[in-house]
Amino acid sequence: MPPLPFPDPPTKDTLASARRLLQENRKSIRTLSARIGAAELALAEIVRESRCAISELQAEKERLVQAEFATLAYLSPVRTLPQELVREIFMWCFEEHPCCAWVLAAVCTSWRRLALRMPLLWSKIRLLTTPSASADTIRLWLERSGDAVPLDIEIILRVGPPKQLESPSASRRGSASASSPTHTPATWTANLASAQTSTPYVALQPPPPPPNPNTTANIGGPPVVLSSSPPPNDPWNVQQSGERGSSTSRSSMHWGHIAFFYLVEQMHRWERFIFRFDRQFTSMGALKSINGDAPLLREFEVSSAEAGFYVEWPWLPNCGDSNAASLPNLRSITLQHTPFKWSSPMLKGLEHLTLRATPTSHLPLDRIQGILSASPQLKTLSIHFQGVLPSILTMSPLTLPNLTTFSIGGHYLLTQLVDTLILPSLTSLTLDIESRDPIEDTLSSLLTRSCSPPLSHLSIAYGTASNAAPFYYGPGGIVISWNVLAELFHLRTLEVGGTPFEPLLTALGPPDDDSNSLMTWACPGLESVSMKNCHSHGESVAKLVQLIEARNPVGGAQAQAVGGVTPVRLKTLELLECPSLGQDVVRWLEHRVERVVCTEPPDR
Repeated sequence: MPPLPFPDPPTKDTLASARRLLQENRKSIRTLSARIGAAELALAEIVRESRCAISELQAEKERLVQAEFATLAYLSPVRTLPQELVREIFMWCFEEHPCCAWVLAAVCTSWRRLALRMPLLWSKIRLLTTPSASADTIRLWLERSGDAVPLDIEIILRVGPPKQLESPSASRRGSASASSPTHTPATWTANLASAQTSTPYVALQPPPPPPNPNTTANIGGPPVVLSSSPPPNDPWNVQQSGERGSSTSRSSMHWGHIAFFYLVEQMHRWERFIFRFDRQFTSMGALKSINGDAPLLREFEVSSAEAGFYVEWPWLPNCGDSNAASLPNLRSITLQHTPFKWSSPMLKGLEHLTLRATPTSHLPLDRIQGILSASPQLKTLSIHFQGVLPSILTMSPLTLPNLTTFSIGGHYLLTQLVDTLILPSLTSLTLDIESRDPIEDTLSSLLTRSCSPPLSHLSIAYGTASNAAPFYYGPGGIVISWNVLAELFHLRTLEVGGTPFEPLLTALGPPDDDSNSLMTWACPGLESVSMKNCHSHGESVAKLVQLIEARNPVGGAQAQAVGGVTPVRLKTLELLECPSLGQDVVRWLEHRVERVVCTEPPDR
């Protein structure tokens, strides 16, 4: 601040001069402020005009860039391809990825027009959805598939996390009435994930996490997501209002009726129909509408991972001879936890049959045999009946000459059914029957009647061994001895649950060192051994080491030949929920066997 040109102390004249100077300065300040404001306005106008000019230049540049891209797209060699060749490329994509039509139709206008003119691209429905999602996706898919193309339908409905439902008889019998290994909820979810790995699904909503990460396979790559609307009760959806939640709830109540209205209208075009759900849902009564002729249908499946209780439904598996539908090509049926009639014409002339009865279903044993005898050309068979009544009529021996895969589980009376079967072509056998007597006699008799079939896979009580201890009767894996293994020359995979360690390990080990003995190796082709919930005594670890030492000699050498028979080396050894072996023994096993899995029983 410059000094004032006035003396100090001020006088009367100097004070008057200072007041005049103050007025002049204030006037100059107002003048300069006005000039600054005018200059700023002029600058702001220049900036605005410059920005407008820059925006116009940028818009022109963007237009030219888009024109450049459009020109490059027009000059692209793919545009010179004939439409017939593009169709062929689309079909190659369709063979690898059934849901590719949704992606191809979103690439460009010409591809969309072409994809919508190819009904075959839309003939395979692979939908992973929830009741709160829109069912109009099914309508759109069906409309785009035209009117004549056969339909291959797979719909998986995720209602909620599956849980076990037990009937009073199940709690009485304990593990004996539990699910078979191929139909437990956890394994059903694993099979679901496996199906998603091999076949991509269009997902209307990301599925909830599986209940058991140890048994569920990882999905190979994310599915195509059309919509990601949150579930109706999602606590993290902060934008969800009460009105939206009410609307979503109403849609979940009617999803089944809307979806099956569209699906049943096209039933004459069904070639393959698979519908799976993890638990009962509000509109599942819509399944009753599945009725009528399906002249192209080859495979039919309706499966629930969770047991339910139903009244008799007037739907296709419950139809009688008087109103039988026309199903001339039907060869494969899977019904799990859904009602069916044992005498249904639908259960005749099949090649692949999977039945898991509802807890309220109690069929006489001879009628279950009647289901099997109605399809003498069966190749694969899996049945599980939790409730079975004694036979009304006398059962006679039943031969299934083409049956290669057989799985049976449930009530102990089913052993009487096994005692009537003759299976000369059997290669895979799964027994999870509640057993009041040793299962070895039943198994040995089956093999003898069937003239020693080429059995390569054997599973005994492997699916029931990890359940809670029963009150009265245990799973069928409690075998007194394992002499039957000496007859299984073709066996490659053995799964056993709920049996003592020592007898099995002794039977699989080297024969007794006796020059006069005619015994030889049991199961010389065995490559995989899995044991679950097997109890042991003091010599179990020593027996296991002796078995591996004999079958898998150090250095990769072959085992010693006995009676002209040399066993192959074990490749897989699984000891699940079994007593601890000790880290030193586990490390020793890992040096001898390619794959070793050892887990201890869970804390209860």
